[in-house]
Amino acid sequence: MIKTLHSYWAYLVLVILLLAVVKAFMGLLAKKDYDAKAFRISLFTLIVSHIQLLLGLLLYFTSERFSLWSEMGGEVMSNSLARLYLVEHPLINIIAVALITIGYSKHKKKLTSTPKYKTIAVFYVIALVLFLSRIPWGSWPN
Repeated sequence: MIKTLHSYWAYLVLVILLLAVVKAFMGLLAKKDYDAKAFRISLFTLIVSHIQLLLGLLLYFTSERFSLWSEMGGEVMSNSLARLYLVEHPLINIIAVALITIGYSKHKKKLTSTPKYKTIAVFYVIALVLFLSRIPWGSWPN
């Protein structure tokens, strides 16, 4: 159940994150005021990404794959599939969620709209690229 929830929640994270990125770029390029809608989208992105992180951590430590660490030891790094699930996917996605958190926190300290949009755009785009780079596309959403 956790694996299914984690897989389908990822769709929500990607959609909301993409929406936040588009909203930030539209606001930045059109020189719009940073409004309540932009704030809510940024906040919702933060919330859903943290929920995804919690689901992922729960899945990571309760998954049958976690036992590969004791079975394979350092050989995990030489097995590309095991390395993806046990090292790359969790590490890169934790970094992506951290970037969303940093971007959200930094944008709140800005006083005008353009720096707010720019901060969200930069940090959220990097997080989006990181998320997309480490999704196990071959097995997703299974």
